[in-house]
Amino acid sequence: MEQDRELLKRCLGGNNAAWETLLKSHSRKIYNLCYRFTGRAVEAEDLTQEIFIKVFQTLKSYDEAQGAFTVWLSRVARNHLVDHYRRTKKDRVTSSLEDEAGVMERRPASGPPPSGRVETREQREYLQAALDQLSPDLREAVILRDLNDLDYEEVAAVLSVPQGTVKSRINRGRLELAKALKRMEGMEGQKSG
Repeated sequence: MEQDRELLKRCLGGNNAAWETLLKSHSRKIYNLCYRFTGRAVEAEDLTQEIFIKVFQTLKSYDEAQGAFTVWLSRVARNHLVDHYRRTKKDRVTSSLEDEAGVMERRPASGPPPSGRVETREQREYLQAALDQLSPDLREAVILRDLNDLDYEEVAAVLSVPQGTVKSRINRGRLELAKALKRMEGMEGQKSG
């Protein structure tokens, strides 16, 4: 948090290196948030760039008294994602093979063995498919809390709703997510059985 504060001061002073450092330190988290909302790697990359352009343009409006920079950043990202969701409501589809191929090409060779990568990818796909079945309100609360590790107070600040509402949405979202995963698991068992 102190590092962000110093970087922000330098960014506002026109220091490009500070902006790049700030971008690098938060881009993975924002990309993950975008990916969880869209389920598409290429779209998540584009949205991440759009969000950071918006952040750059509105950085002067950040007020430290309103909360941590990460909360403000998450709020900007969430608002952008909601706008995007509304704009693209009609043409939303599941991720294409081309999207996944592009991500696989950029992925370094190190890491888990191919069988482990397949299992991990399958788990991510199951989770994403289950998240897609949640209403946007429940999905965003679960993503912010469980996948982005924001605490209840931070989620409430990002969503601009009371903490009680956040807790309710997270609880309902987790229950719905568990049901969706269980249904998917049952369908998978029927295919292999």
